[in-house]
Amino acid sequence: MRSPKLAALELRRFGRGKLPRAGLVALLVLPLLYGALYLWSFWDPYGRLDRIPVALVNDDRGATADGRKVTAGDDITERLHDSKTFDWREVSAEEARRGVEDGTYYLSLTMPADFSARIASSSGESPETGALQVRTNDANNYIVGQISRTVFAEVRQAASTKTSRTFLDRIFVSFSGIHGETVRAAQGADRLKGGIGKAEKGSEDLADGLSDAKDGSGELSTALTKLTKGAGAVQDGARSVADGTQKLADRVNGPAAKAGPFLKGNEKTVGDTARLVADSSGVLRKHLDTLVKRAPTAAKGARAASTTLTDVYARRCADPALPDAACADLKKAEDAAADVTLIADDLDTLVADHDGDLDRLDKNLAALQKQSQALADRAPHLAEDLDDAVEKIDKLNDGAAKVAAGAKKLHTGLGKAKTGAADLDEGVGELKTGADDLNGGLYKLVGGSGKLAGGLHDGAEKIPDYDKPDRDRRTEVMADPVRLASHDLHKAPNYGTGFAPYFIPLSLWVGAMVAYMLITPMNRRALAAGAPAWRIALAGWLPVVAIGVLQTVALMSVLHWAVGLEMVRAAGTVAFLFLVTACFAAIVQWLNARFGAAGRILVLALLMLQLTSAGGTYPVQTSPGFFNALHPYLPMSYVVEALRRLITGGGLGPVWQACVVLAAFTAGALALTAVAARRRQVWTLDRLHPELTL
Repeated sequence: MRSPKLAALELRRFGRGKLPRAGLVALLVLPLLYGALYLWSFWDPYGRLDRIPVALVNDDRGATADGRKVTAGDDITERLHDSKTFDWREVSAEEARRGVEDGTYYLSLTMPADFSARIASSSGESPETGALQVRTNDANNYIVGQISRTVFAEVRQAASTKTSRTFLDRIFVSFSGIHGETVRAAQGADRLKGGIGKAEKGSEDLADGLSDAKDGSGELSTALTKLTKGAGAVQDGARSVADGTQKLADRVNGPAAKAGPFLKGNEKTVGDTARLVADSSGVLRKHLDTLVKRAPTAAKGARAASTTLTDVYARRCADPALPDAACADLKKAEDAAADVTLIADDLDTLVADHDGDLDRLDKNLAALQKQSQALADRAPHLAEDLDDAVEKIDKLNDGAAKVAAGAKKLHTGLGKAKTGAADLDEGVGELKTGADDLNGGLYKLVGGSGKLAGGLHDGAEKIPDYDKPDRDRRTEVMADPVRLASHDLHKAPNYGTGFAPYFIPLSLWVGAMVAYMLITPMNRRALAAGAPAWRIALAGWLPVVAIGVLQTVALMSVLHWAVGLEMVRAAGTVAFLFLVTACFAAIVQWLNARFGAAGRILVLALLMLQLTSAGGTYPVQTSPGFFNALHPYLPMSYVVEALRRLITGGGLGPVWQACVVLAAFTAGALALTAVAARRRQVWTLDRLHPELTL
């Protein structure tokens, strides 16, 4: 009998009563318990985190920073409620501690009383970090604790980013303020440079004007010195004339009555005296003429020097950039020049006011000279002219006294003018020296102010000036400078889809394992009939493969239409699972055929080894070395990898590799089953009396 007919006869046994039919149904449904129920329970746990009760403690009292109220605790609380990550329940700190301990809450998040104050301290002198306090209890659930660490890391990152954004925004605003102030300082330095430049030019003009004033004051002092000497000579001469005329008057008036007789006896003496008076009068007239000529010139020079200093003072001190010290020195020079001018004017006025007197004095002196000469000439005849002479001598004496008094006053005034002119010359000299020093200092100050203005302009160009959009963009980047650009090539939509490649082969292995509990791995009729070994192997394998195909169809139908599993390559997935079923059936058949009752234990042990080394949950590289060593030699490793590509997408290389590996395992297992069938056709004592029966 051929193998398909033997397989059909084996399956037909399940239709001979209610219990066999129930067993067949149970056999078809059994993989659903492992595949569908497991995946359904794990389908989307992260999408239901909002059902997990978590204690939220907000003890934050708030703070104030830069005049603004900071309520970081309230802000985070509001965002947590809006996120619906967990079932957040606001409670007290004591209730949260007690709830985490007794399992009422899986974990707790606490914002301490100084949370906002610590965050706001970033703008103060002693910045501190704000701390979010998380309390977990792995005795409640270890996985929830792991999930919470990821969630709270994101909460902390968001809070830190917002705080950094606020702090950096203040920094960029400060940059803009510093830039504006630096620009204004640079503009002020430009104006300062211009003012100092004008002041430097003014100080140079001042120095030149004071140099001219120094020359004028020197000439004035020299002229007044000469005038003083001339006035002294005039005073001495006038005094001599006055003394002479007084002596003459005394000698004439007293003995006038006796003069006649005396003159008659002293003609020669009278002649000599008259000639002396004539000569002295000539000298006086000469010095008086010099005084009259030089007094206006001296007054004019003094006024010119005073006018020059007054103009310099008015022109330079009107400039606000000129230092006050320079203006004060100019004022002194102006006052001194005014004093000298006053003295020179007084002298000139004196000469002008007494011009008539001086003219009369000159005429009197001329007359005196002429009369004295005439007296000398007429000395032999004085007796006759005695009365006339006495009268004239009295008049001469009066005029000489007046001339002496005027000459004294003139000499005194010129002495004061000489002293003032000397002081003026000295003061103007000091002013010139100060003006030269001022000009040199202002020259250096012009250079320094130019460097200052240039440095401030350069600094202003280097200091950034951000407007609000640019400031917001830079703040966003610096607050979160590194972002994860995550791109999932073939994203599994949920947790269940990601675990399906692991649970589906598990359920099919269990299905094959249970199938061979109801179906003999080698057909007894074929064994008894002495059929070929390969036909016996196929006759025991094909019924389980047929049941496996039905199990696969039932499992994938429920997973797709009931649970919601979406497959990128649905047809390929189902076809590949048919191959997986055939392979698993061949392996389980061989273990049962070769080892009998012990084979069932080996089937279960092999299942455990495959589950732990297939890398269905965590990457196999994270497992101990023993499982890493087993990984490439067990079929489920290739099945899990291939199903990932078929369900979620990706290259088909692992799929084709898995097909080759599964085909090899299937062929090998069938060959080994044929060998076992050949051995079973030979009866031994072990077969007659087995050591273990299950």
